[in-house]
Amino acid sequence: MSAPPLLEMRSITKTFPGVTALSDVNLSVRDGEIHAICGENGAGKSTLMKVLSGVHPYGSYEGSIVYRGAETRFSDIRASEHAGIVIIHQELALVPGMSITENIFLGNEPRRFGRIDWKAANSHVLKLLAMVGLNEDPDTLVKDIGVGKQQLVEIAKAFAKDVQLLILDEPTAALNETDSRHLLDLLRGFKKRGITSIMISHKLNEIEAIADSITILRDGRTIETIDVAGEGADEDRIVRGMVGRDLGSRFPEHEPSIGEVFFEVRDWTVRHPISAERLVCKNSSFTVRRGEIVGFAGLMGAGRTELAMSLFGRSYGVYLGGRVFKDGREIQLRSVADAIAHGLAYVSEDRKAVGLNLLDDVKTSVVAAKLSKITRNGVIDEAAEYHAAEEYRRNLRIKTPSVDEGVTKLSGGNQQKVVLAKWMFTDPDLLILDEPTRGIDVGAKYEIYGIIQRLASEGRGVIVISSELPELIGLCDRIYTVFEGTITGEIARRDADPELLMKQMTSTKKLATP
Repeated sequence: MSAPPLLEMRSITKTFPGVTALSDVNLSVRDGEIHAICGENGAGKSTLMKVLSGVHPYGSYEGSIVYRGAETRFSDIRASEHAGIVIIHQELALVPGMSITENIFLGNEPRRFGRIDWKAANSHVLKLLAMVGLNEDPDTLVKDIGVGKQQLVEIAKAFAKDVQLLILDEPTAALNETDSRHLLDLLRGFKKRGITSIMISHKLNEIEAIADSITILRDGRTIETIDVAGEGADEDRIVRGMVGRDLGSRFPEHEPSIGEVFFEVRDWTVRHPISAERLVCKNSSFTVRRGEIVGFAGLMGAGRTELAMSLFGRSYGVYLGGRVFKDGREIQLRSVADAIAHGLAYVSEDRKAVGLNLLDDVKTSVVAAKLSKITRNGVIDEAAEYHAAEEYRRNLRIKTPSVDEGVTKLSGGNQQKVVLAKWMFTDPDLLILDEPTRGIDVGAKYEIYGIIQRLASEGRGVIVISSELPELIGLCDRIYTVFEGTITGEIARRDADPELLMKQMTSTKKLATP
């Protein structure tokens, strides 16, 4: 007789004004397993986990939660943590200006004689950091460590709360391949200690590699749960369950029509904004042709984003030298306004912190980068604003009841489409996309790839910065590799493979230009 499940969520229904986020969802998780939850953006994955962890408290949803054989009614997240259920959200909840120790024990500091016992706290933190494989001084400020290490701090924080069921929402979305592998290895180690994990992820190869069971959600409903050991699981089956159809290929068919070089950067050199001795871009030179999709590959911290931001109106770092040419003429990009005026657009890697104002609605967001297009005599033409936003809503298939809807209510994939619309509205000649599909599902990725290809077919140049090598190989016509601020290679699509790219991403030795 098999053991009863550790967790059962039965007939969970959760509604928001005008939207049913979850409808009669069921989830069963075995003790000690790694259980993956898959689904498109908006399928209800994060909402379901917020119901489980008390973010959406008992009484705000229908259905029941049974944990360790007893029905639970969590009133808030503290109640679920007290039961050993800890959730780590996609947007990490750390305070950048506080130390690792202060973050781990925030609100739960060890005390002695009525005062915080920092010596005991630091001693405990060293043990917690050792458990997650993080070798850092506990007094280090969180803002001074990378995203991969911040993720490990969040997990150490969960262990400080005596976690028994660990929920991770897109834990590897912002991590490079090395950090992602380390995190997955940690989950395997936790499993050996008897800790159960629930993992939400859009990276299907990682799910195949690590999950014991996979539950697929679509449109707020449970589609199926796959026992990986017993039935086996492949990406095609998962995708079919997520989107309700076979995608055939992960990339739309595209026959490029590449023209002449119209954008060129020569010897671009930029210093770190704080560390005067550190160069984030070192004599970088590259070209983009009309109708071409150009990729930039590199490990986290290689300098890809720094290069893009510094070119886009010197938005990052201290400019030391270099020239930019467009259509054969040298141009000056001393400000973001200059960059936009010269036909450049930049979609940042962090759509929520930089790409969007989450207090705005869709129509305001779409026109935000070039208000002059809808301004008459210094006043915004509201009819023109609405018409422009509605046109992009239709063309990009942004799922929203209305362009008056707040962008914070949209799924990640639809928020990304709004950011794309915002910059397409400026009618750019060169569109720079930094991690354009980070944190979005395979169906939304397919649509965004189609948008990128359409922009290239219109004769624009597109630069794609991505940490996913299969994405760069499948989408781009040429790929530059970057290592420690230096462009180390230029590889044609026909010659690109993960091994060659990784070699050039981890070496200062340059490839010959094809």
